[in-house]
Amino acid sequence: MMDLDPNVNIKTQLEEGNTNPVILLNKFIVRPEDIEIFLKVFENTTKIMKQQPGFISAQLHQGIAGSHTFFNYGVWESAAHFKRAFNSPEFQKAMYELPEDTVMSPHLFKKVAISDICVD
Repeated sequence: MMDLDPNVNIKTQLEEGNTNPVILLNKFIVRPEDIEIFLKVFENTTKIMKQQPGFISAQLHQGIAGSHTFFNYGVWESAAHFKRAFNSPEFQKAMYELPEDTVMSPHLFKKVAISDICVD
């Protein structure tokens, strides 16, 4: 794992249990030869997460032009819900199936409204 923000890591963010809702942005860098395996593992872990309380939605995006960088965009009712799901034995076990050299950078966000700019 590599932190997106050098000042705040995911473990610190998981302690913010009362933040509602939260957006998970998780950047993955995958070796080109591991993309097929990565996609299967992502599908499996998403099935596990969808069964967890507080899960709202998830989407996976791949960079264009041959990129092997992916972003997962997930929505959770709260940081506490995400923490319980992230720490669940089923999810932790499934994460070990990711290809060895995959770099993962999860980070939690909250919506920031800026007048006349935010679009729902």
